[in-house]
Amino acid sequence: MKVRIGYGIGAVPKLLSRPDGLGAVVDDIDRLGFDSLWFPERVNSPQLDPIVAMAYVAGRSSRLKFGPAVSVLPGRNPVLMAKMLASLDVISGGRCLPAFGLGIANTAEHQAFGVERMQRATWLNEALPLMRRLWCEDEVDHEGERFSLKRARVLPKPIQQPFEVWLGGQAPSELRRAGRLADGWLASFTTPGRVAESMVVIEQAAQDAGRSMDPEHYGVLIPYLPMPSGGGESAVPAALRQVVASRMPDIDVREIVATSHGRIVEMLDEYIAVGASKFVLFPFSEPEDWHQELDALAQNTLPLQT
Repeated sequence: MKVRIGYGIGAVPKLLSRPDGLGAVVDDIDRLGFDSLWFPERVNSPQLDPIVAMAYVAGRSSRLKFGPAVSVLPGRNPVLMAKMLASLDVISGGRCLPAFGLGIANTAEHQAFGVERMQRATWLNEALPLMRRLWCEDEVDHEGERFSLKRARVLPKPIQQPFEVWLGGQAPSELRRAGRLADGWLASFTTPGRVAESMVVIEQAAQDAGRSMDPEHYGVLIPYLPMPSGGGESAVPAALRQVVASRMPDIDVREIVATSHGRIVEMLDEYIAVGASKFVLFPFSEPEDWHQELDALAQNTLPLQT
């Protein structure tokens, strides 16, 4: 099983306030050997638009893969989204990793995309297969509930064929959708036991749809707290405790959030043991020293990468 470890960058206002701050971090992530770099999507938060950020990585690094963790598809024109992602794949030499979801349950975010929560699943169900066709077919005719297209084309085509798509989500309906429509699944705020249970649901849904999921296409986003200046374990902020409690009230926050680099390694081992092999390490706050943090993190975790 090929274990790959990537890194995620979310709300980092201090980093972005420094000239070439992000560039130095991208250079370190590339130099140290992390597999990929990921950017979540939040409109109402001080973080970069993932498409813009991925374009920056495509030009800054000639090796790093990159993706959104995850991009909100409902509310977007699937033809234009297909065009943007195909373009990113071409200019990067085939390093773009598309990943989609419904978006967080947040009124402000829903308002930004103009799609009510209850309408998002049907939007994604129609848009994603349509995008797949646009990436591989010369011309596409489509007549659906939301989109009507005649002889639609997206050029250039992605370098990667097939252009594999990952989906997020943990609700039973989201897991079944991943089995029906996706090439991979990226979980977040979860436990190894729940990942194992979810994989069974995804694989059954894939089988029911007459397809299969690559056993190496199960991933987990691992939130962690950067190393404090004096070393040791970090205290879990109240805001993060609240996030975990709202999603999984029966689980201790330290089962889901790594409070030290050593705990990250333990969690990676636990997830690998149940069959996950793709990971995104996601800092919940900005490190005091990015260079020191990434060096130490790579030293502790990348020996697990195969």
